[in-house]
Amino acid sequence: MKVFFAVLRPILIMTLVLFSFYGGDGQAASREEIAAIKVVKATDFRYWNPESPILKKIVNFVEEATNPSNPHFIPSSDRIAVFDMDGTFYCETAPYYFQETMFLHRAMEDKSYTPDKQMADFAKEIQPKIVNKKGLSEGEKKILVGYLTKAYTGMTPEEYRAYVHSFMQTREQGLTNLRRGEAFYLPMVEVMSYLTENGFKVYIDSACGAATTRELVGGVIPVPLDRILATDFVYTSTGMGKDNPEGHFYDRHKEKIVISGEYLIDNAETRKIFSILNQIGQKPVLAFGNSMGDSGMFEYTLQDNPYPSAAICVLCDDTERELGNLQKAENMRSTAEKRGWYTISMRNDFRTIYGDKVKRSDK
Repeated sequence: MKVFFAVLRPILIMTLVLFSFYGGDGQAASREEIAAIKVVKATDFRYWNPESPILKKIVNFVEEATNPSNPHFIPSSDRIAVFDMDGTFYCETAPYYFQETMFLHRAMEDKSYTPDKQMADFAKEIQPKIVNKKGLSEGEKKILVGYLTKAYTGMTPEEYRAYVHSFMQTREQGLTNLRRGEAFYLPMVEVMSYLTENGFKVYIDSACGAATTRELVGGVIPVPLDRILATDFVYTSTGMGKDNPEGHFYDRHKEKIVISGEYLIDNAETRKIFSILNQIGQKPVLAFGNSMGDSGMFEYTLQDNPYPSAAICVLCDDTERELGNLQKAENMRSTAEKRGWYTISMRNDFRTIYGDKVKRSDK
């Protein structure tokens, strides 16, 4: 009997682990577990509802694109897929975009930083609007974008990445058992893995900052860091313009590269297309997004494409496992139907989002 239980014990432990992670009372998936996701063929998907019509379309697209005898075959060199980040494969609702929420933390909670009065007053003004999802005016959004760089003026790239990493350990607001560094949509990570494993070059094309995005997804999402197209800081050197009018970087022992505090080089909306042109140099055949900010990327992918192509929009329609917005989701669904974009319903297509124990905590 002791031998029997000795053999059975590791099997029971593994069963409990798998049960908790794949559909029992589990926490959010850890970064290590997310990084381990690997989908090679259709039967490898675990986080989608098996009858999802859009998953079947994605699988069919990939199977045709990778079959040399199929008329819809796409050479591997031309299998380009682009993904927006916030709201497409990463949480943007708890309560707002990662980078903007980190600014509020910087201005209002970071005891190592003293914002000027104007920044502090602005943060106090917009914080309740963001937390209560009241929306910001266009003027407030423009001011906020300016503070996304001003709040980190003088930081080296390494110091900024360390700051992002620290903020990733904080808890998402309004969702249980979820840290910001784990807030990836597991079904969408599966899609990114599936495309990668089938010879697609996957890029992230985001309005979030490049340094922020690299720290957030590095080692977790199957996208090399040089395939991240994003908003950029303007950097400077601590020796620039002083005793060095020509701008050369001379002294590796004293001089540092730092965030200048100047306005961000934006990669939002139509500018996502320009990043594709400048940094990829090829038209994508697949584009994934979640909002009208991705409409340019969608339309450019579909416009005069020599290969089969698709634009796919993730709808924020889950109000039980996510902080969804049904009105926004319906508006996007209606627009997608008119424009010929496909849609993914988080509510209907995803079997889980972050892990089964992650739920709304504000109900």
